[in-house]
This record gives sequence, structure tokens and C-alpha cells, in this order.
Amino acid sequence: MKNHIVSAFRLTLVMLVVTGIYLTVVYAGSKILPNKGNGEVIYDKVQKFYANIGQEFKSEKYFHGRPSSVNYNAAGSGGSNKGPSNKEYLEVVQKRIDTLKMDNPEMGNTKVPVELVTASGSGLDPDISEEGALYQAKRIAKVRNLSEEQIRNLINTQTEKPLLGLFGPSKVNVLKLNIALDQLK
Repeated sequence: MKNHIVSAFRLTLVMLVVTGIYLTVVYAGSKILPNKGNGEVIYDKVQKFYANIGQEFKSEKYFHGRPSSVNYNAAGSGGSNKGPSNKEYLEVVQKRIDTLKMDNPEMGNTKVPVELVTASGSGLDPDISEEGALYQAKRIAKVRNLSEEQIRNLINTQTEKPLLGLFGPSKVNVLKLNIALDQLK
């Protein structure tokens, strides 16, 4: 019994040291990043926004991001925990599809990008795919009296390509896209 207690104590000390080293490396690493580990802060006029947290845009003159299962509350990040076979979840997604098609009637029966009708695991994803932004381009152009080409060019300039062209998908930050949209003439 004494041998087990001594072994457990040693293992606990080793794990505390390993965990301490790991936390120190992560913390120190965050401090050399451009934003010092505080996320990307954007100031638009007098408002402060965090570009790494999804924002809600309801107006038809703005691009809409992913739905949020936590009502865009960063303090309560989390998914719905409902799978693709859950009847209630499927009804919610179908309502979102119907609403999206109603808001973008010019898209007809075009396939709806999945991220426009499903929430992310955190409920706070700030990005959509390039296809998700392009799906909304005609509505934005019509509401803002801009050409669809101007909107497509804006989407193209705001699209972040995969790291090294290999890692991850192309994505568009909805907050940055909408701020750039407001600056279009």
C-alpha cells in the first residue's frame, strides 16, 4: 500500500510539472501573437467588435452569418447537442431553410449552403464559406442598389484562403465583410 501511495504522489508531482510547463508555453506563445491572445478587435465608428466571435445581423442589407444555438452570447458558448436524426433539430433546420429562401427569392432552388442553416459547435462561428456569401450576393446588390459584380468582387477580396493553400477551407468573416460593405459606394 505504501508503495502505491508513493508512486501516486510522484506521478502527481510529475503531472503538475508537465502541466505547468505546457501552460507556460501556451501563455507565452499567446503573448507573441499580434493581438497578445486577446482576439481580433475591430473598431467601427464608436463600436468595438471582436472579429473572432459571431455577430447577429438581421437587416436585409447585410450578409447574415451562421445561426447561433446560444443567441450569440459568448459567455454561454455551446452547440445544441442535437444530431441529424433528431426530429426537432430537423424541423429547426427546415424552418431556417424556408426563411433563407424567403429572404433570398432570387436564388430559386439553388442549393442552400449548409452553414447558413446550421449552428457551429460553439454557436459563435464568425465565418461562412465563400458560397454562403455568394448565395446572399443578389439580395445585397438589390437592397443596396449596387451591381452584383461589385458585391462579388467585395466577397472575393474579403475571402481568406486556406493556410499555405492547403490547410482548411476558404472562409469569409461576416463582420469584416459587412464593415467593408458599408464602406462601398
